[in-house]
Amino acid sequence: MFHRVRFIARGITAALAVMLCGTAHSAGLTGGGSSFAAPLYRAWSEGFQRQSGLSLTYRSVGSGEGQRRVMAGDVDFGASDLPLAGPVLQARGLYQFPTAIGAIVVVINVPGVASNRMKLDGPTLAALFDGKITSWADPRLRALNPGLRLPDLDVLPIHREEESGTSQVFSDYLHAVAPDWKAGMWGDGSEARGNDGVAASVRQSIGGIGFVQYAFARRDRLNTVQLQNHAGQFVAPGKAAFTNAALSAEWPHADHYAVNLLAAPGAQAWPIMSATFALIPVHPAAPATHAAVKAFFRYGLKQGDDATRDLDYVPLPAAVKDRVLSGWP
Repeated sequence: MFHRVRFIARGITAALAVMLCGTAHSAGLTGGGSSFAAPLYRAWSEGFQRQSGLSLTYRSVGSGEGQRRVMAGDVDFGASDLPLAGPVLQARGLYQFPTAIGAIVVVINVPGVASNRMKLDGPTLAALFDGKITSWADPRLRALNPGLRLPDLDVLPIHREEESGTSQVFSDYLHAVAPDWKAGMWGDGSEARGNDGVAASVRQSIGGIGFVQYAFARRDRLNTVQLQNHAGQFVAPGKAAFTNAALSAEWPHADHYAVNLLAAPGAQAWPIMSATFALIPVHPAAPATHAAVKAFFRYGLKQGDDATRDLDYVPLPAAVKDRVLSGWP
């Protein structure tokens, strides 16, 4: 109860009273962008609505579209896994801040291969997505997985169709571990929209392989794989591996928190991690809405850690949260 009283005392009651009088969106807050972050914001909104009575409508439309929508004033906040550069933020009048850290995992649908039984290194993973490996019985896969029965089955790579932060982070990772990889080098396969679309396509495609934020893999009970990390160890995805990777993060305040979490050090660190970011206007058209957006993110950053962990994201360090909220325009 003390936490709730302190939360209300910080201004949420006044902001919401103005909104409910009709000076802001009577239907609640709106956000859009990253599908990577969608489960997190929807979970935060449930607790926030119980406290404040204010709902959030969040559209999972991809990071690029989220950036465009907040620039156009079509949403109260945008969400992206690709941090914008300082000059762009300044020119567009936006404040950018991280909200959580999440993992991108590789999911497969290979008959007879259980979750986390297959091991993949970087060059082999890249070859599966650029079309150089076309069969699950390829000798390179067998060499990495002695004793694992691999069927002579076509590889069906699945990637995102829209401009996606998840895709960009995954592509950056492939380039780091397989320098010949270039953005857009997807082999013959299929496209899907959003993390949820990729998850559904892999589930429906025998021989499929794709990449999604871990919450989608867990929700849809998809089989994941072990990946070789920066220390040369094969690691299965999970909370411990994600936390080990997140602990290495350095948050460059001067560069608008554009943290790089790929190839984190540590023997048990998961190799493909990303922060997810929110974008808000520095000079909002509706100050009451702006105050309620801040209340939503204050709730998520200060009281949403249990929901964050339940979805297998990693909460931000306390000092970064405080810096984000104190820097709010």
